[in-house]
Amino acid sequence: MNDSARKAWLAAMPAVFVVLWATGFIGAKLGLPYAEPMTFLLIRFAIVVVILGVAAWVTSAPWPASPAEIGHIAVAGILLHGLQLGGVFAAIHQGVGAGVTALVVGIQPVLVAVAAGFVLRERVTAIQWLGFALGLIGVVLVVQDKISVGQGTGLGYGFAVLGLIGLTAGTLYQKRFSAHADLRTGNIIQFVAAGLAVLPLALMFETMEVRWTPAFVFALAWLCVPLSVGAISLLYLLIRRGAASRVSSLFYLVPPCAAVMAYALFGEALNAVMLLGMACAAGGVALVNWRR
Repeated sequence: MNDSARKAWLAAMPAVFVVLWATGFIGAKLGLPYAEPMTFLLIRFAIVVVILGVAAWVTSAPWPASPAEIGHIAVAGILLHGLQLGGVFAAIHQGVGAGVTALVVGIQPVLVAVAAGFVLRERVTAIQWLGFALGLIGVVLVVQDKISVGQGTGLGYGFAVLGLIGLTAGTLYQKRFSAHADLRTGNIIQFVAAGLAVLPLALMFETMEVRWTPAFVFALAWLCVPLSVGAISLLYLLIRRGAASRVSSLFYLVPPCAAVMAYALFGEALNAVMLLGMACAAGGVALVNWRR
């Protein structure tokens, strides 16, 4: 890749990441009617581990040099994949709308901004705080009409909050302890650890039955390759290259992007208020990433 192409790819990485990450909510909504959440995730993790295992073997990818490094990578994987994805899938399975779940997880940048100063000693400027506030307003505007009385259960909303906690903690932990792990072998360790974390839940609380419909197969294939391999690798690259607070601001764009996809695929409403929210979210991300 020449220098101009490399610069173009680096500039496009955030936008590609946002689009791929937003498809996770669409894929979950499409596939969950045919499999329970932890069972769905177990199958997904197993397939991803096989794909990455082949890639690591073919390319002779390096493995972590110490047990401590392996442990840090595994903890980040349990948080980012086990807790975050487990919470999101369980919330949608409990009847919480995909848009509402996206809203809850969309609060993550605020939590990262607050914690980054203490955990990572990152400086968050006043203009970045303004960006976080504007982005949060945008997220609320985009999904506000999806929040209705009786939608989902209290347990479902609790699962969504767990997903938020997992994503926030995982982003900070990844940045501090394992930001430089090899993407191929590091992801293998993380997905194996996440699979071991959700396996007892599937055995204890689910029937583990799957209906292998075309819709489920398509959702599984999409979540395994473009999302689990592509989006997760992009997330780690972005975390490696930038401050955790700036990377986290990209999550403000996920609910608006998911809303556009839901409009195109499922005919969900997309009104003027939602379009205003998308503009606010984009403006918030611009402020968070603005440098003098």
